[in-house]
Amino acid sequence: MAYTNQRKAYGETLVALCRENKNIVVLDADLGGSTMGKMVEQAMPERHIEMGIAEANMTSVAGGLARVGKIPFTNSFAVFAAGRAYDQIRQSIAIGKLNVKICGSSAGFSDFGDGATHQSIDDIAYMRVIPNMIVLVPADANETVSAVKYMAAHSGPMYIRLNRNDYENVTEEDAPFQIGVPAVLREGTDVVVFACGIMVGKSLEAAKKLTDRVSVRVVNVSTIKPLNRQLIIDLARDCKGVVTAEEHSVIGGLGGAVAEALRRECKPIEFVGANDCFGSSAHSYDDILEYMGLTEAHIEEAILSVAK
Repeated sequence: MAYTNQRKAYGETLVALCRENKNIVVLDADLGGSTMGKMVEQAMPERHIEMGIAEANMTSVAGGLARVGKIPFTNSFAVFAAGRAYDQIRQSIAIGKLNVKICGSSAGFSDFGDGATHQSIDDIAYMRVIPNMIVLVPADANETVSAVKYMAAHSGPMYIRLNRNDYENVTEEDAPFQIGVPAVLREGTDVVVFACGIMVGKSLEAAKKLTDRVSVRVVNVSTIKPLNRQLIIDLARDCKGVVTAEEHSVIGGLGGAVAEALRRECKPIEFVGANDCFGSSAHSYDDILEYMGLTEAHIEEAILSVAK
């Protein structure tokens, strides 16, 4: 079944996985109605644990469950899942390489109405710096399904970042998920754009609008960590410049990962992301993306700046 919402894709995939694997359990921190953990609660209440507004405790409990052979999926808004529980993730899960899966829902600015307190500009950076942690940012609902199946089937700490809103898919339904492998969605020769999450679709639109001016290669980087450095180098080597596009701070996220991979290459790199600032409440998702400089037009501007 094709979805256009990452949260719904995530929730229904979890239900299906719970039916297949008796060891999967789902934990929520009072936000199951938003994270879609409620779907598991409704279908199999014995496999769902409501922890209340206590993300740190939820994470510690998940570590204990992993110790006895369970596969816990913890759920909260990304800003809380990564930020409030950072110490427990680092100390109780990552050091011991426990099999805990962390879902940061309503990521980036997708919770546009609640303002800076509920918008995650730093969760990728938090999770990427932790040893043993895999960090996934699927481009759309189709890729979310594949990524969640991968998480359930493979051992170790993993973090997945999901958007709150509906938007069109740019990846194929039921495509196998390849960890660490950037996927070229559009070929080009002048500039390469590495993007993740909703910014993949926006990068494709920007590239299309610039067809008569610049040849743009668009790459979906759905695994931020581990990231195949050699593939990043190979995809950038024959281009004049590089652009990264993410719904996250320009510090520490996808832009940082790509710049680190290209550290020995002489390429101009431009980042499209939140420019070291918090978000704010907005009337719509499009409004906050425009305010933060996360639109097709901003990507076009970045592409042109490195195409010279």
